[in-house]
Amino acid sequence: MSKLFETFTYRDLELKNRVVMPPMCQYSATDKDGIPTDWHFIHYTSRAIGGTGFIIIEMTNVEARGRISDHCLGIWSDEHIPAFKRIVDECHKYGAKVGIQIGHAGRKAQDAPDPVSCSPIAFNDQFKTPHELTTEEAEQMVIAFRDGVERAVKAGVDTVELHGAHGYLIHQFASEFTNKRSDKYGEDKFLFGEEVIKAAKSVMPENMPLVMRISAVEYVDGGYDLDYSSEMAKRFQAAGVDIFHITSGGEGPIGSTGRPGVHPGYQVPMASRIKEETGAPVIAVGKLDDPNLGEAVLGNEQADLIAVGRGMLKNPHWANDASLLLDKKPLTPFQYERAY
Repeated sequence: MSKLFETFTYRDLELKNRVVMPPMCQYSATDKDGIPTDWHFIHYTSRAIGGTGFIIIEMTNVEARGRISDHCLGIWSDEHIPAFKRIVDECHKYGAKVGIQIGHAGRKAQDAPDPVSCSPIAFNDQFKTPHELTTEEAEQMVIAFRDGVERAVKAGVDTVELHGAHGYLIHQFASEFTNKRSDKYGEDKFLFGEEVIKAAKSVMPENMPLVMRISAVEYVDGGYDLDYSSEMAKRFQAAGVDIFHITSGGEGPIGSTGRPGVHPGYQVPMASRIKEETGAPVIAVGKLDDPNLGEAVLGNEQADLIAVGRGMLKNPHWANDASLLLDKKPLTPFQYERAY
């Protein structure tokens, strides 16, 4: 059997293969209430039917003003729980495990009348200048993350991913580029993220692993590098993160000194570095649509799981097709067996 279709187990998370559907916003909460619709139900369950081992539901926000757009998902009330549970339960029927990415857009909340952040710095000229959270408001935001995670657990997810990447709120606090505070959250840029992690763990089952997505490199002029993110990962690991999902950028305009790659697997070395520094399992992502490339990354022990984004948007049966290519074995349910 190929590496891509080996099982993966970490604590109570048992995956039938190492194919991950990463969180990708659908902007499809049509009533602007943050509640998943039939679109989300079909979108996620079709990838489960297609053989994906691990599905991570898109960025789901802990308060209404934390959404990227008014059409993004939310989990700020108990009313949101049933729709998520419906998705999770159906995906489970096809052997997929389900996580959910819990986050807050901070200064990148495009439709919020009053976006918030660690410091009053607009993302660019098209975004509003955010309200700088007071120390007390930041502490309350930690509680909002905790409550969102608790609701996700009630919805039956197998794990939770905190969104600490792409220039969203946890990333904003962790970055010297965006965090200009003078209180405890400014003196220690990682403190807010650590508090969110500890709060999340406090409401998760003991053996449920916590995943965190981080940007390993910033592309703005003066942004942080892999040395900085390695130290950040170590701090977050000590606070309770079990698995890292490694991406990059998103914090501001691309600068002249650092630019994202355009080649397949350009972020894999970043994932490999965080894996080496922390010893934690890592999810690699970024133009990994070729199953042979994912197989090589796993075979070279640069990552433990392979996330396929655009490839899975194009093809809900990406995992099945990859299994046919690598192992000559279909993954689809019995209803489709006659196709092979």
